[in-house]
Amino acid sequence: MIRTVLAALCLALVSTTSPSVPTSVDAYVEQYRAATGLPGVAVAITKEGRVVHVAGYGRTATGEPVTADTPMAVASVSKSFTALAVTQLADKGAIALDQPVRRYLPEFTMADPRAVKITVRQLLNQTSGMADSAFHEKSLPQPRTLHGAVARLRTAMLAADPGTAFSYHNTNYQVAARLVEVVSGRPFAAYLDGNVFGPLGMRHSTTIDTDRDLPGTARGHVYVLGRAVALPEPTGFGNGSGGVLSTAGDMARWLIAQNAGLPGLLSPQAVREMRTPSRPNDEYALGWEIGRTARGTPVIEHGGDLFTSTAHQLLMPGSGYGIAVMANTGMVYSDAHALMTGIVAIIEGGTPQVPSGQPLILTDVFFALLTLITIGLGVRGTVRARRWAARRAGRQFWRLASYLVPIGLCTTIVPIHRILAHGRDAAWVQLAYLYPTFMVWLVTAAAAGLAVIAVRLRGAARLRRR
Repeated sequence: MIRTVLAALCLALVSTTSPSVPTSVDAYVEQYRAATGLPGVAVAITKEGRVVHVAGYGRTATGEPVTADTPMAVASVSKSFTALAVTQLADKGAIALDQPVRRYLPEFTMADPRAVKITVRQLLNQTSGMADSAFHEKSLPQPRTLHGAVARLRTAMLAADPGTAFSYHNTNYQVAARLVEVVSGRPFAAYLDGNVFGPLGMRHSTTIDTDRDLPGTARGHVYVLGRAVALPEPTGFGNGSGGVLSTAGDMARWLIAQNAGLPGLLSPQAVREMRTPSRPNDEYALGWEIGRTARGTPVIEHGGDLFTSTAHQLLMPGSGYGIAVMANTGMVYSDAHALMTGIVAIIEGGTPQVPSGQPLILTDVFFALLTLITIGLGVRGTVRARRWAARRAGRQFWRLASYLVPIGLCTTIVPIHRILAHGRDAAWVQLAYLYPTFMVWLVTAAAAGLAVIAVRLRGAARLRRR
């Protein structure tokens, strides 16, 4: 059966189609890159059993050309692969989706007694009750293995009763990947190699644990003042939830197999179950989101965001099209999603919108100027410290408290962000990737305020001694 699948995919990969879509997509992607400064992107487009277009554009963070065979991070698109692995085990009778996770994974324990009711399905459709608001998965110390990702839940609480609320939470899929390891008796990467990547001929694809495992080609960028700056991905754990690396060529094989109903990998009933949402969220199934295009065409899709790269995949069951996009810029800019929207417009006979530039450039300029002003005020405040101390000898030192505001904001920015982001968690250094010029200003203001306080208090102490 595996040989049959490989043969079918090989035939599909050499098929041809009308040149209009590839030509239009090439032109659109290059216009988009010219307008935004996007360094590199890979695109795969398929239709039913054939490849329409696979291509790479621009360069990687290490300066190499992006090609159809360049491994790039697919981020949370990985959840579709994890869901497939779990559903395969259910399809074979090794697990049951509606049984408690603890039945198959005894090491899965939480401080909240309600956790014993969490089912396998609830992990995959993100209704387990686990959420960023109750378990700060990104700002806590990061695990290095799937076993460690599950072990750190022992002191965690739930945000809701299992099955009653949807909350997108990466830990759900890390637990699911660990379940695959324990039930199959194989490391998660080995399981995917033997049961997903291998059968589909995805020779350049794998899954990794942490940011330290990212190859140079899969590293990305952050825009600062309109320029893409290559940066390492901040510390984080992503296996099961966001660890897959793939290429445009491999994603074409994945899309073809998905539109064909995953022959040899899943039964038709299991495929339907994986793509059918259930309450309380009718838009999220098992590792796939159910939606529509701007023209109302039903689609099955999933996006993915890292702090230095983004990805998006989309299936159009009615027409048989499949699209995958991987961009090497971070989640703030949503380049992969924006490009996906434009490519869908081309396929549906419309005209894609090319952005006029980067929407955050004015914000960056504002905070860059504010940083320079803050530095100037900090220097002025320290230079005039002795004069200030002489005027306020022994009185009104409470006015120095205003300089503590940036310092206080620096130390509380993580919980503040959590409130503003409706519970979504992020570590301090990750906020620097999300809001680089703002964080530079904030750190500068805190350092300037601390310097002014220290110099003025020292000047006042010297006057008192005299």
